[in-house]
Amino acid sequence: MAKALALLSGGLDSTLAIRVIQEQGIEVIALNFVTVFCRCTSHGSCKLEAVKVSEKFGIPIKVINTTDRFLEIVKKPKHGYGKHMNPCIDCRINIFHAAGDYMREIGADFIITGEVLGQRPMSQRKEAMRIIDKEANLTGLVLRPLCAKHMEPTIPEKLGLVDREKLLQIRGRSRKEQIQLADVFEIKDYPCSAGGCLLTDPEFAHRMRDLIETSDADVNDVNLLKVGRHFKIDNTTKAIVGRNEAENERIAALFKSGDYLLNLIDVPGPITLVRGEITEEKIHTSARITARYGKSQFLPQTKVAVRKSNNGTPAKIMEIVPMTREEADVLMINKKNDFN
Repeated sequence: MAKALALLSGGLDSTLAIRVIQEQGIEVIALNFVTVFCRCTSHGSCKLEAVKVSEKFGIPIKVINTTDRFLEIVKKPKHGYGKHMNPCIDCRINIFHAAGDYMREIGADFIITGEVLGQRPMSQRKEAMRIIDKEANLTGLVLRPLCAKHMEPTIPEKLGLVDREKLLQIRGRSRKEQIQLADVFEIKDYPCSAGGCLLTDPEFAHRMRDLIETSDADVNDVNLLKVGRHFKIDNTTKAIVGRNEAENERIAALFKSGDYLLNLIDVPGPITLVRGEITEEKIHTSARITARYGKSQFLPQTKVAVRKSNNGTPAKIMEIVPMTREEADVLMINKKNDFN
């Protein structure tokens, strides 16, 4: 029996690709990738959807976290970015490299994906797919069942492991054919179609671009981008201000050596984390920002506690004037502000 390794995101397309191949009596094993840039990694949903599909279809699955390698790719992608900070071609090459290694390890004959020709403008073009397969050393070994009839026959098709006539010819960004096919296979409760990568989100991408231009970003830095309001005190220092209790807790949890934590005294308000090359003047500015987003914003003066550690070390108390909205808006990192 032929054996296929499926790249399974848990979305509809990769789920359908598995069913199309299973219909030919081919054994399927699934592989799922997660990174810090996955929109739902923080609460496990990306992994959960893939696991749910594997359990429903009765196939084994392996989950691989590729964050460290992928973060380096995001900093300097060989094939450039998409519309925002998404290095889609380099991302696919990275994933396919790992998938190729696992395919050989388990003795699978080929790889299948849920890709549809023309669905994504950067990575799902014929030329891009050819580059990805070649640079991952998988030319002829990646079968895309949903659009296979628009592509050249792959090695498993040529060897008779897969019946090309039973493959599909879906093309473009419309989801109509996939939804109809889901009804045929009685696949229900699948996730809505939406970009699963934070790097395609314009606001997050703007923060990410600023981060890699001004620091040697690590995973902690990227996780910090996901929460709070972000302010650029200068090119070397940032302040991240929580918007609610959950974000306050997350920001405090991401504290690392060299950071400062600020919070209001006597009145409710946010926790602020200050990171970078920190001076007394920058702490003062960050304290004023903190007061701007607490109940103290309407007071003439307020007190802010400043800690260089979150382990209970006594805080320094500063009495400051809350920053005005106009002053804060100038420092906030968003698409409207140019920091270059």
